[in-house]
Amino acid sequence: MKKMRKMKTCLVMLLSVAIFYGCGQPKVGPVGENETLEVSYDSTDKTNDFYDDAETIALKGERKVEVTGEILDSRIIDFSNLKKHSVIVKETKFQTPADSFVGAYRYDGYSLYDILNEVVLNKKNKEEYSPIIDIFVEIENNAGEKVVLSWGEIYYPIHRHEIIIATDVMRIVPSKTKELWTLPENTKLVVGSDLITARNISNPSKIKIISYPTDIVSQKGMKPLFSPEVKISDGEKEILTLKDAPKNIVMQNYPAIFYGKGRGIHSTQPFKGVMVKDILHDNFSLSEELIKKGLIFAVAKDGYRSVFSYSEVMNRNDQAELLLITKLDEEDGSVFRIYPSMDFFSDRAVKALTEISCVLW
Repeated sequence: MKKMRKMKTCLVMLLSVAIFYGCGQPKVGPVGENETLEVSYDSTDKTNDFYDDAETIALKGERKVEVTGEILDSRIIDFSNLKKHSVIVKETKFQTPADSFVGAYRYDGYSLYDILNEVVLNKKNKEEYSPIIDIFVEIENNAGEKVVLSWGEIYYPIHRHEIIIATDVMRIVPSKTKELWTLPENTKLVVGSDLITARNISNPSKIKIISYPTDIVSQKGMKPLFSPEVKISDGEKEILTLKDAPKNIVMQNYPAIFYGKGRGIHSTQPFKGVMVKDILHDNFSLSEELIKKGLIFAVAKDGYRSVFSYSEVMNRNDQAELLLITKLDEEDGSVFRIYPSMDFFSDRAVKALTEISCVLW
């Protein structure tokens, strides 16, 4: 009898524990309901983490995306087996004369780095130009709204996994004012390095991979590799020609560890130059359309080229700028080159630069 009572007591205790932990689990209802994901959060500032002190809310929308374009096979990428990443954002709308602050948030979701990681590229121009630094992606939502990002922006940056498709959101609430920013309702593309967050479109559903279209033919091994001037254009007409560093723009000095994906270390010398955004600003000033769909294309004398999104050059929140370097005393690899300080690798650093064009895709 005593053994039976002990067994019953143990069963009751186990059942109570199971019910307790079952009730305490995060409440995740059907996708499409705006609901709290976490029962407990640090509302009393017990931790040093500023980004865990409010409720995390599930966003409505699909947990998958279609990937098409210049790949071996189009596919649907399901997020269920991917790791979640977090990005903190001060969302701001583009407006004139002053931009409009929306709110501060922590977004959780799935990085484009991971989403596209196993996609096999099949560039249209691979026979003529094999490097992948001329690739960009077009992201579209259910309403037909489109934005562009460069491939380098996804896979080359020093700080990885900062471009995500967010499925959850948390307000970052000011400790004194207690302002509760309006919560978004739907899944969202979030680009962590953008200052004006116009590319953060809701319900992204399709990613198209594209190599930048051009008739330029590459001439690998050209010697000497030299270009005495660089043209600034809109893709059709020349706007400006530089034969030296602009005198009216402040020179920047960037310490650098210049490291290539293929050849490894190139140098540990600093780069001195002017910010490309300062050169382009007068003719290609910030607009919502350019932030969303602008591309900057840089090409060298030998046809080597790379593509950047307009936003990653002109609309950064981290001051990791694209520099234009001028070296008049070199006869090979000069006079102009670009240095992408935001990149881990040196591959997008075009030398013997002949043209920088800014176009709307």
